[in-house]
Amino acid sequence: MTEARVYTRRGDDGTTGLLHGGRVDKDSPQPTAYGEVDEAQAAIGLARSAAGPEMDAILVGLERDLWLVMAELACNPDQIEQMEESGSRPTPAMVTALEGLIDDVWSRFDPPTEFVVPGQDEVSARIDVARTVCRRAERSVLSVAGEGSSVVPYLNRLSDLLWTLARWQESGGQDGGSLATRSLSD
Repeated sequence: MTEARVYTRRGDDGTTGLLHGGRVDKDSPQPTAYGEVDEAQAAIGLARSAAGPEMDAILVGLERDLWLVMAELACNPDQIEQMEESGSRPTPAMVTALEGLIDDVWSRFDPPTEFVVPGQDEVSARIDVARTVCRRAERSVLSVAGEGSSVVPYLNRLSDLLWTLARWQESGGQDGGSLATRSLSD
């Protein structure tokens, strides 16, 4: 039996392999983009580690979806059709599913009508960190997502969902909801 190893040494020259062939510098836009999505996935995992069962189920589903996002971003652009054939990239249906989840969660609480200060409880604070990491990943992805890709819309809806989940989490907290900075009408 051959022993699998984490290290390959192929990246010691400062390059990394792309899915379906090719190599690029590790600091090029593609690895930067999927690396930032990886950070978003890890931040969601950190939030999930402190979440209750229902929130955990939602967050783990999102983490799984992000593998498809990273796969598309890590694919050699000349070979993207292989991703389409295998069904291993984000789809418009996944974006629509996030919208449905946002609407469902939104209907479960009275949303804030003012800007909020993150940190009402540990789980909502962790989700808000994941949201900001997701927004950064979205900005990074703009330069590498191909035409017709669902990656940018998916990340955009994901960060909207994370904001909604954080506010929902706060609505069930002891303090009775989100902490407002000040009213928009002030």
